[in-house]
Amino acid sequence: MKTQKIGAWIAVLFGASYFIVPLIATFEFSLRMRRGEYSFDAYRSVFSDIQFRESFSYSIMMAILTIIFGVLLVVPTAYWVRLRLPQMRPVVEFITLMPLVIPAIVIVFGYLRLYNSSSYIPFTGSARGTDMLLMFSFMTLSLPYMYRSVDTAMRTIDVGTLTEAAQSLGASWPTIMFKCIFPNVMSGVLSGAFITFAIVIGEFTMPSLLNRPAFGPYLQLIGANRAYEPPALAIIAFAITWGCMALLQLVSRFSKSAPSKP
Repeated sequence: MKTQKIGAWIAVLFGASYFIVPLIATFEFSLRMRRGEYSFDAYRSVFSDIQFRESFSYSIMMAILTIIFGVLLVVPTAYWVRLRLPQMRPVVEFITLMPLVIPAIVIVFGYLRLYNSSSYIPFTGSARGTDMLLMFSFMTLSLPYMYRSVDTAMRTIDVGTLTEAAQSLGASWPTIMFKCIFPNVMSGVLSGAFITFAIVIGEFTMPSLLNRPAFGPYLQLIGANRAYEPPALAIIAFAITWGCMALLQLVSRFSKSAPSKP
């Protein structure tokens, strides 16, 4: 028993060092911008860069919109498939897994071919239209993770019984969806939202080819032209990602502990 515990702790320490040691090295290198001493000059340079603020705020906005529209698409779809169309579940799962097989560059070139300024739906003919196309692109990339998270959460509840009980009380379909189904799959929605946020923040191919000022192309631009700012940006992005993960866990925990209304 002791040998197994020691082996488990060795495995945990090895795994932790695999992730922590490179982070420590990256953070230490980001402090070397001032010759001969440690300083936060690289971080001050990043935060004072107007392009950083613009690109990061743009990606945050796109992440929020992608999460909202992705949830509005995925939750009703997963609910309806589980309630009325169980025979279509393999087909829907196959469709949602397609973005894992098709490279992002192929998807974005297909979008450019279909929705260019000379097509019937000229998304790329304006900045707002291109932003919408980019949001749809992010929704496509996050679809496998969002659908799987929501579908897994929906397996833990009796969709049929909830629907019948709500209908017997006179609830409409929007009421059933937003007051019965959404609260019960919130843990899956939050998990999918976190993964979607990480995808949007780090994605380079789609915003680069659509020529939008996102955070991913900014990271690539700084990494190609600076020495100390790229590791500082990596630490900042890592801290923001883990901060969002902690917030999502707190929201999920509070939603579970909150007393349900009669």
